[in-house]
Amino acid sequence: MPNSFVHVELNTADVATAKKFYRGLFDWKLEDVRRPDMIYTMIDVGKGVGGGMMNTPMPDAPTQWLPYVLVDDAAKAIAKARKLGATIVVESKTVMGMGTLGIFVDPTGAMLAVWEAVRKAPAKRRAKSRKK
Repeated sequence: MPNSFVHVELNTADVATAKKFYRGLFDWKLEDVRRPDMIYTMIDVGKGVGGGMMNTPMPDAPTQWLPYVLVDDAAKAIAKARKLGATIVVESKTVMGMGTLGIFVDPTGAMLAVWEAVRKAPAKRRAKSRKK
């Protein structure tokens, strides 16, 4: 399976200003998802890869965009990244029951996230009735 980009997230100390700017610039549809510990703004771009915005989780972290790449197994991808020389930022974190993420900094200094989506159970097939 090719590993495609599936989400792009803005981490910023000023989400309100970012929302106003990007809504005006690109006509993105923004929707706040409220959780007990935070508000996450989903970005609907129409066609293509969407994303989100959130307050920077670490006080000293710079404002930055973080791309996510789809993987079958986040833990295995993080372990492989470590073996190849990456510095791990987040080993594994389950997000809103939607999947699991991991974040690393590659040997060149670029940050990237991996995303393992929750696998949905296959739909049960109905047995076709036979006419006699």
